[in-house]
Amino acid sequence: MELVWLLGRMLASVTGNVFQKQMSHRGLSPLYITLGGYLVLSLISLPLLSLISFSQIQTSFWLNITLAALLDMAGTLLLVMSLSKTDLSVFGPLNAYKVVFSTILALLFLGEIPSLQGFSGIAIILAGSVLLFPPKTAGNNRVVGLLKDRGVQFRFLSIALFSIGTLPLKNAVMAAGPMATTVFWCLIGLPLAALIYVVFSRQSLKKDWQQSHSKLRDFLWLGALIFTMQYCTMLLFEDLLIAYALALFQLSMVLQVFLGYRIFKEGHLYRRLAACAVMIIGCLLVLNA
Repeated sequence: MELVWLLGRMLASVTGNVFQKQMSHRGLSPLYITLGGYLVLSLISLPLLSLISFSQIQTSFWLNITLAALLDMAGTLLLVMSLSKTDLSVFGPLNAYKVVFSTILALLFLGEIPSLQGFSGIAIILAGSVLLFPPKTAGNNRVVGLLKDRGVQFRFLSIALFSIGTLPLKNAVMAAGPMATTVFWCLIGLPLAALIYVVFSRQSLKKDWQQSHSKLRDFLWLGALIFTMQYCTMLLFEDLLIAYALALFQLSMVLQVFLGYRIFKEGHLYRRLAACAVMIIGCLLVLNA
């Protein structure tokens, strides 16, 4: 069944990213896209509360799920901000950096120690990112150019928050199971998304609504896809080491590069596919370690 959860997670994640990027292209702000997504997530989650046995939930669950939900909500906002500023075919492969962040954090806090081969795979993932952008003019460094890109910076920040969030998230899954973790992850994230929208939005809710009301179906799809992605993630976290589960998720990067080329007419297809190939080799080394 792990293969089914993996495929479900990858397809839901990639399709959700396409919806988020299309929404940003229509002029919707990342704050509004994030708020709308969490609103639909909460509507999906409320009926599922009846399936949860509260008496069997351990006390430690509440602290872990609250911390994970807050970190992931902020990470989701930065993710949408990144998609609004960078190519999907760059955004996708950069997700491989999550393995690096998560392996280090899991090593420090959970005692999940990868082998030397696992560390070699991580080094290859880092090297593969250099191929994402074409060579610059003389005197410019591709690594520096990558790090200076605003969309890439948002992506790295989102990855850092998601990676930190995986630690309490896995603890929450072990304490209460995948369904309860997913439902409360959705419900706790909504109030924070609303608060951030109210405080930082540069335009009124009425104006955002006028821009989006004809595309409400997209928000419904987005919420359903995020819920599917998160639930499949929780099922995988229940049985796999964090670093190895996240390495598996990177296999979707090839699909993101292809969809960026086909849907958004992004360039450098072969270069970015080559970068994916290098990063996937790194991921496979981690998986087989």
